[in-house]
Amino acid sequence: MRVVIAEDLALLRDGLIRLLQAHDFTVVAAVDNGPDLHTALTQHKPDVAVVDVRLPPTFTDEGLQAAIDARTHLPGLPILVLSQHVEQLYARELLSDHTGGVGYLLKDRVFDIGQFIEAVRRVAAGGTAMDPAVISQLLARQDNQGPLAQLTPRERQVLAEMAEGRSNSAIAGRLYITEKAISKHINNIFTKLDLPPSSDDSRRVLAVLAYLNGR
Repeated sequence: MRVVIAEDLALLRDGLIRLLQAHDFTVVAAVDNGPDLHTALTQHKPDVAVVDVRLPPTFTDEGLQAAIDARTHLPGLPILVLSQHVEQLYARELLSDHTGGVGYLLKDRVFDIGQFIEAVRRVAAGGTAMDPAVISQLLARQDNQGPLAQLTPRERQVLAEMAEGRSNSAIAGRLYITEKAISKHINNIFTKLDLPPSSDDSRRVLAVLAYLNGR
């Protein structure tokens, strides 16, 4: 699996390269700034990119914007964003084109090697991998209007688990209910969020986007 890495801290960049290579990924490019990231993504067309939000030259959202721009040329390009802090806007903006293959993790998650590698593989496969800390903040936010207000507490729990990228069976295990019950909750979520029939993966991404937007 071919990977592009964008990280301005040399030690972390080298660590990501070694970690991914140790798990059978091929790092085709490792850059330290936004312009080089855009070039690497469009030239190499990787299976997945691991991108720091804040890169030179602006150290604001240079990495995110380079990734989003690259996705306009390569629709669905899988991007896993790494951030030092929880910034919900970045998660929403990354998902705004309604395609899968996106993730948002705090940099601390890299030190949990199993979780990090799982997230990279999930995003590369077209799924989502949202940091639990982002989900926790969203759950804490008041939301009394819009379609999300129609969801039951259990449906909101299921949607939060979906946002972290878990499968139906994994959600069932975490919530101690049957997989059949999870499927029923997910269908209810799709109906309440007015998501028309399509591939299940596509609707899951749209449901997560609705959740992140709090609409």
